[in-house]
Amino acid sequence: MRFSFLLFALLIFGASQAQFHFKGQVSKDFANKEVHLSLVEDYRRTSRVYLDQVFQKTVADSLGYFSFSGNAIPETNRIYRIHVDACESSTGDKNHIMGFCPAMESILFIANNRDTLSLPLGMDQQAFCEIVSTNSMSAALLQLDLLKEELIVDVLEQETEVAKNMTYKKWIRQFQITSLNTEEPLAELYGYNFLSNRENETYPYYLQDLQESPYYEGLKGRLKEIYPKASFTQQFQKELKADRTLIADEETIGARFKLIHILDVVLGIAAVQGALYSYGRWKRTKNQNPFDALSPQERKVLNAILEGKSNKEIATDFFISLSTVKSHINSLYKKLGMSSRD
Repeated sequence: MRFSFLLFALLIFGASQAQFHFKGQVSKDFANKEVHLSLVEDYRRTSRVYLDQVFQKTVADSLGYFSFSGNAIPETNRIYRIHVDACESSTGDKNHIMGFCPAMESILFIANNRDTLSLPLGMDQQAFCEIVSTNSMSAALLQLDLLKEELIVDVLEQETEVAKNMTYKKWIRQFQITSLNTEEPLAELYGYNFLSNRENETYPYYLQDLQESPYYEGLKGRLKEIYPKASFTQQFQKELKADRTLIADEETIGARFKLIHILDVVLGIAAVQGALYSYGRWKRTKNQNPFDALSPQERKVLNAILEGKSNKEIATDFFISLSTVKSHINSLYKKLGMSSRD
């Protein structure tokens, strides 16, 4: 009993003392330069350095070694960045534009508050090419970066648009499979960010895939299960909803334009048919003897007029009203192009 209590106390104490330890080495060009550690909560801000993400700084020693440690980061996995630059950091320095320095090296990785992580200097004094970590997820983003490079090379080798379209669709599926196999939704978000970026050529293929693939609903479920309260989970759900609304709006607009086009065609055909009918009628009328257009009753009234009979006499002879006689006479005027009885 006493031993169990002691073991429990040690576990509690160890948990309370849990802390991360990130270390590494940079090339001699960055010796004695500031090294920055950033927490990247917004997966849309992984493409470059944002200075407002930095929460710890240190200085690499004369051999390029540096380290970060503490216990102030989340217990669950997050995306972090370590970067070093050789630009002056004085206020107003033109070398730092939008958090970018041309003489910079940077790496993204996944870690949590219990991890020990090392970034050894690679061959040819190349920094940030390898990750050695107690967290098996730490190097997942490097794997996806390699996929990006392979995709670009693959697309550049295609000579036709059809081949390029097939290549993009193939790589979207490959990104999904590779990131899904990591069993880490943060890696999936990293791949999703690249594929769904509106500035990338992959964006229209992503929208098409969003309509067809159940992958995105699955990712939403995995995020809600593992990171239910994280800001990036809410962000992903909102973006997914917005993209689907965009697709629906485009389909509605497309349907409206299609309907308008059909109506334009129908109205155009009707207008042509009407014009042809009017022309045919005009042509027939032009070539027709005006007397041929008279009705039998109008012919009788015309003959009576030619015999010098008055309207009253015509009404009596044909057993019709006087107003009907006048109507027949007005019709005769129009058909024969006359303006008076004389």
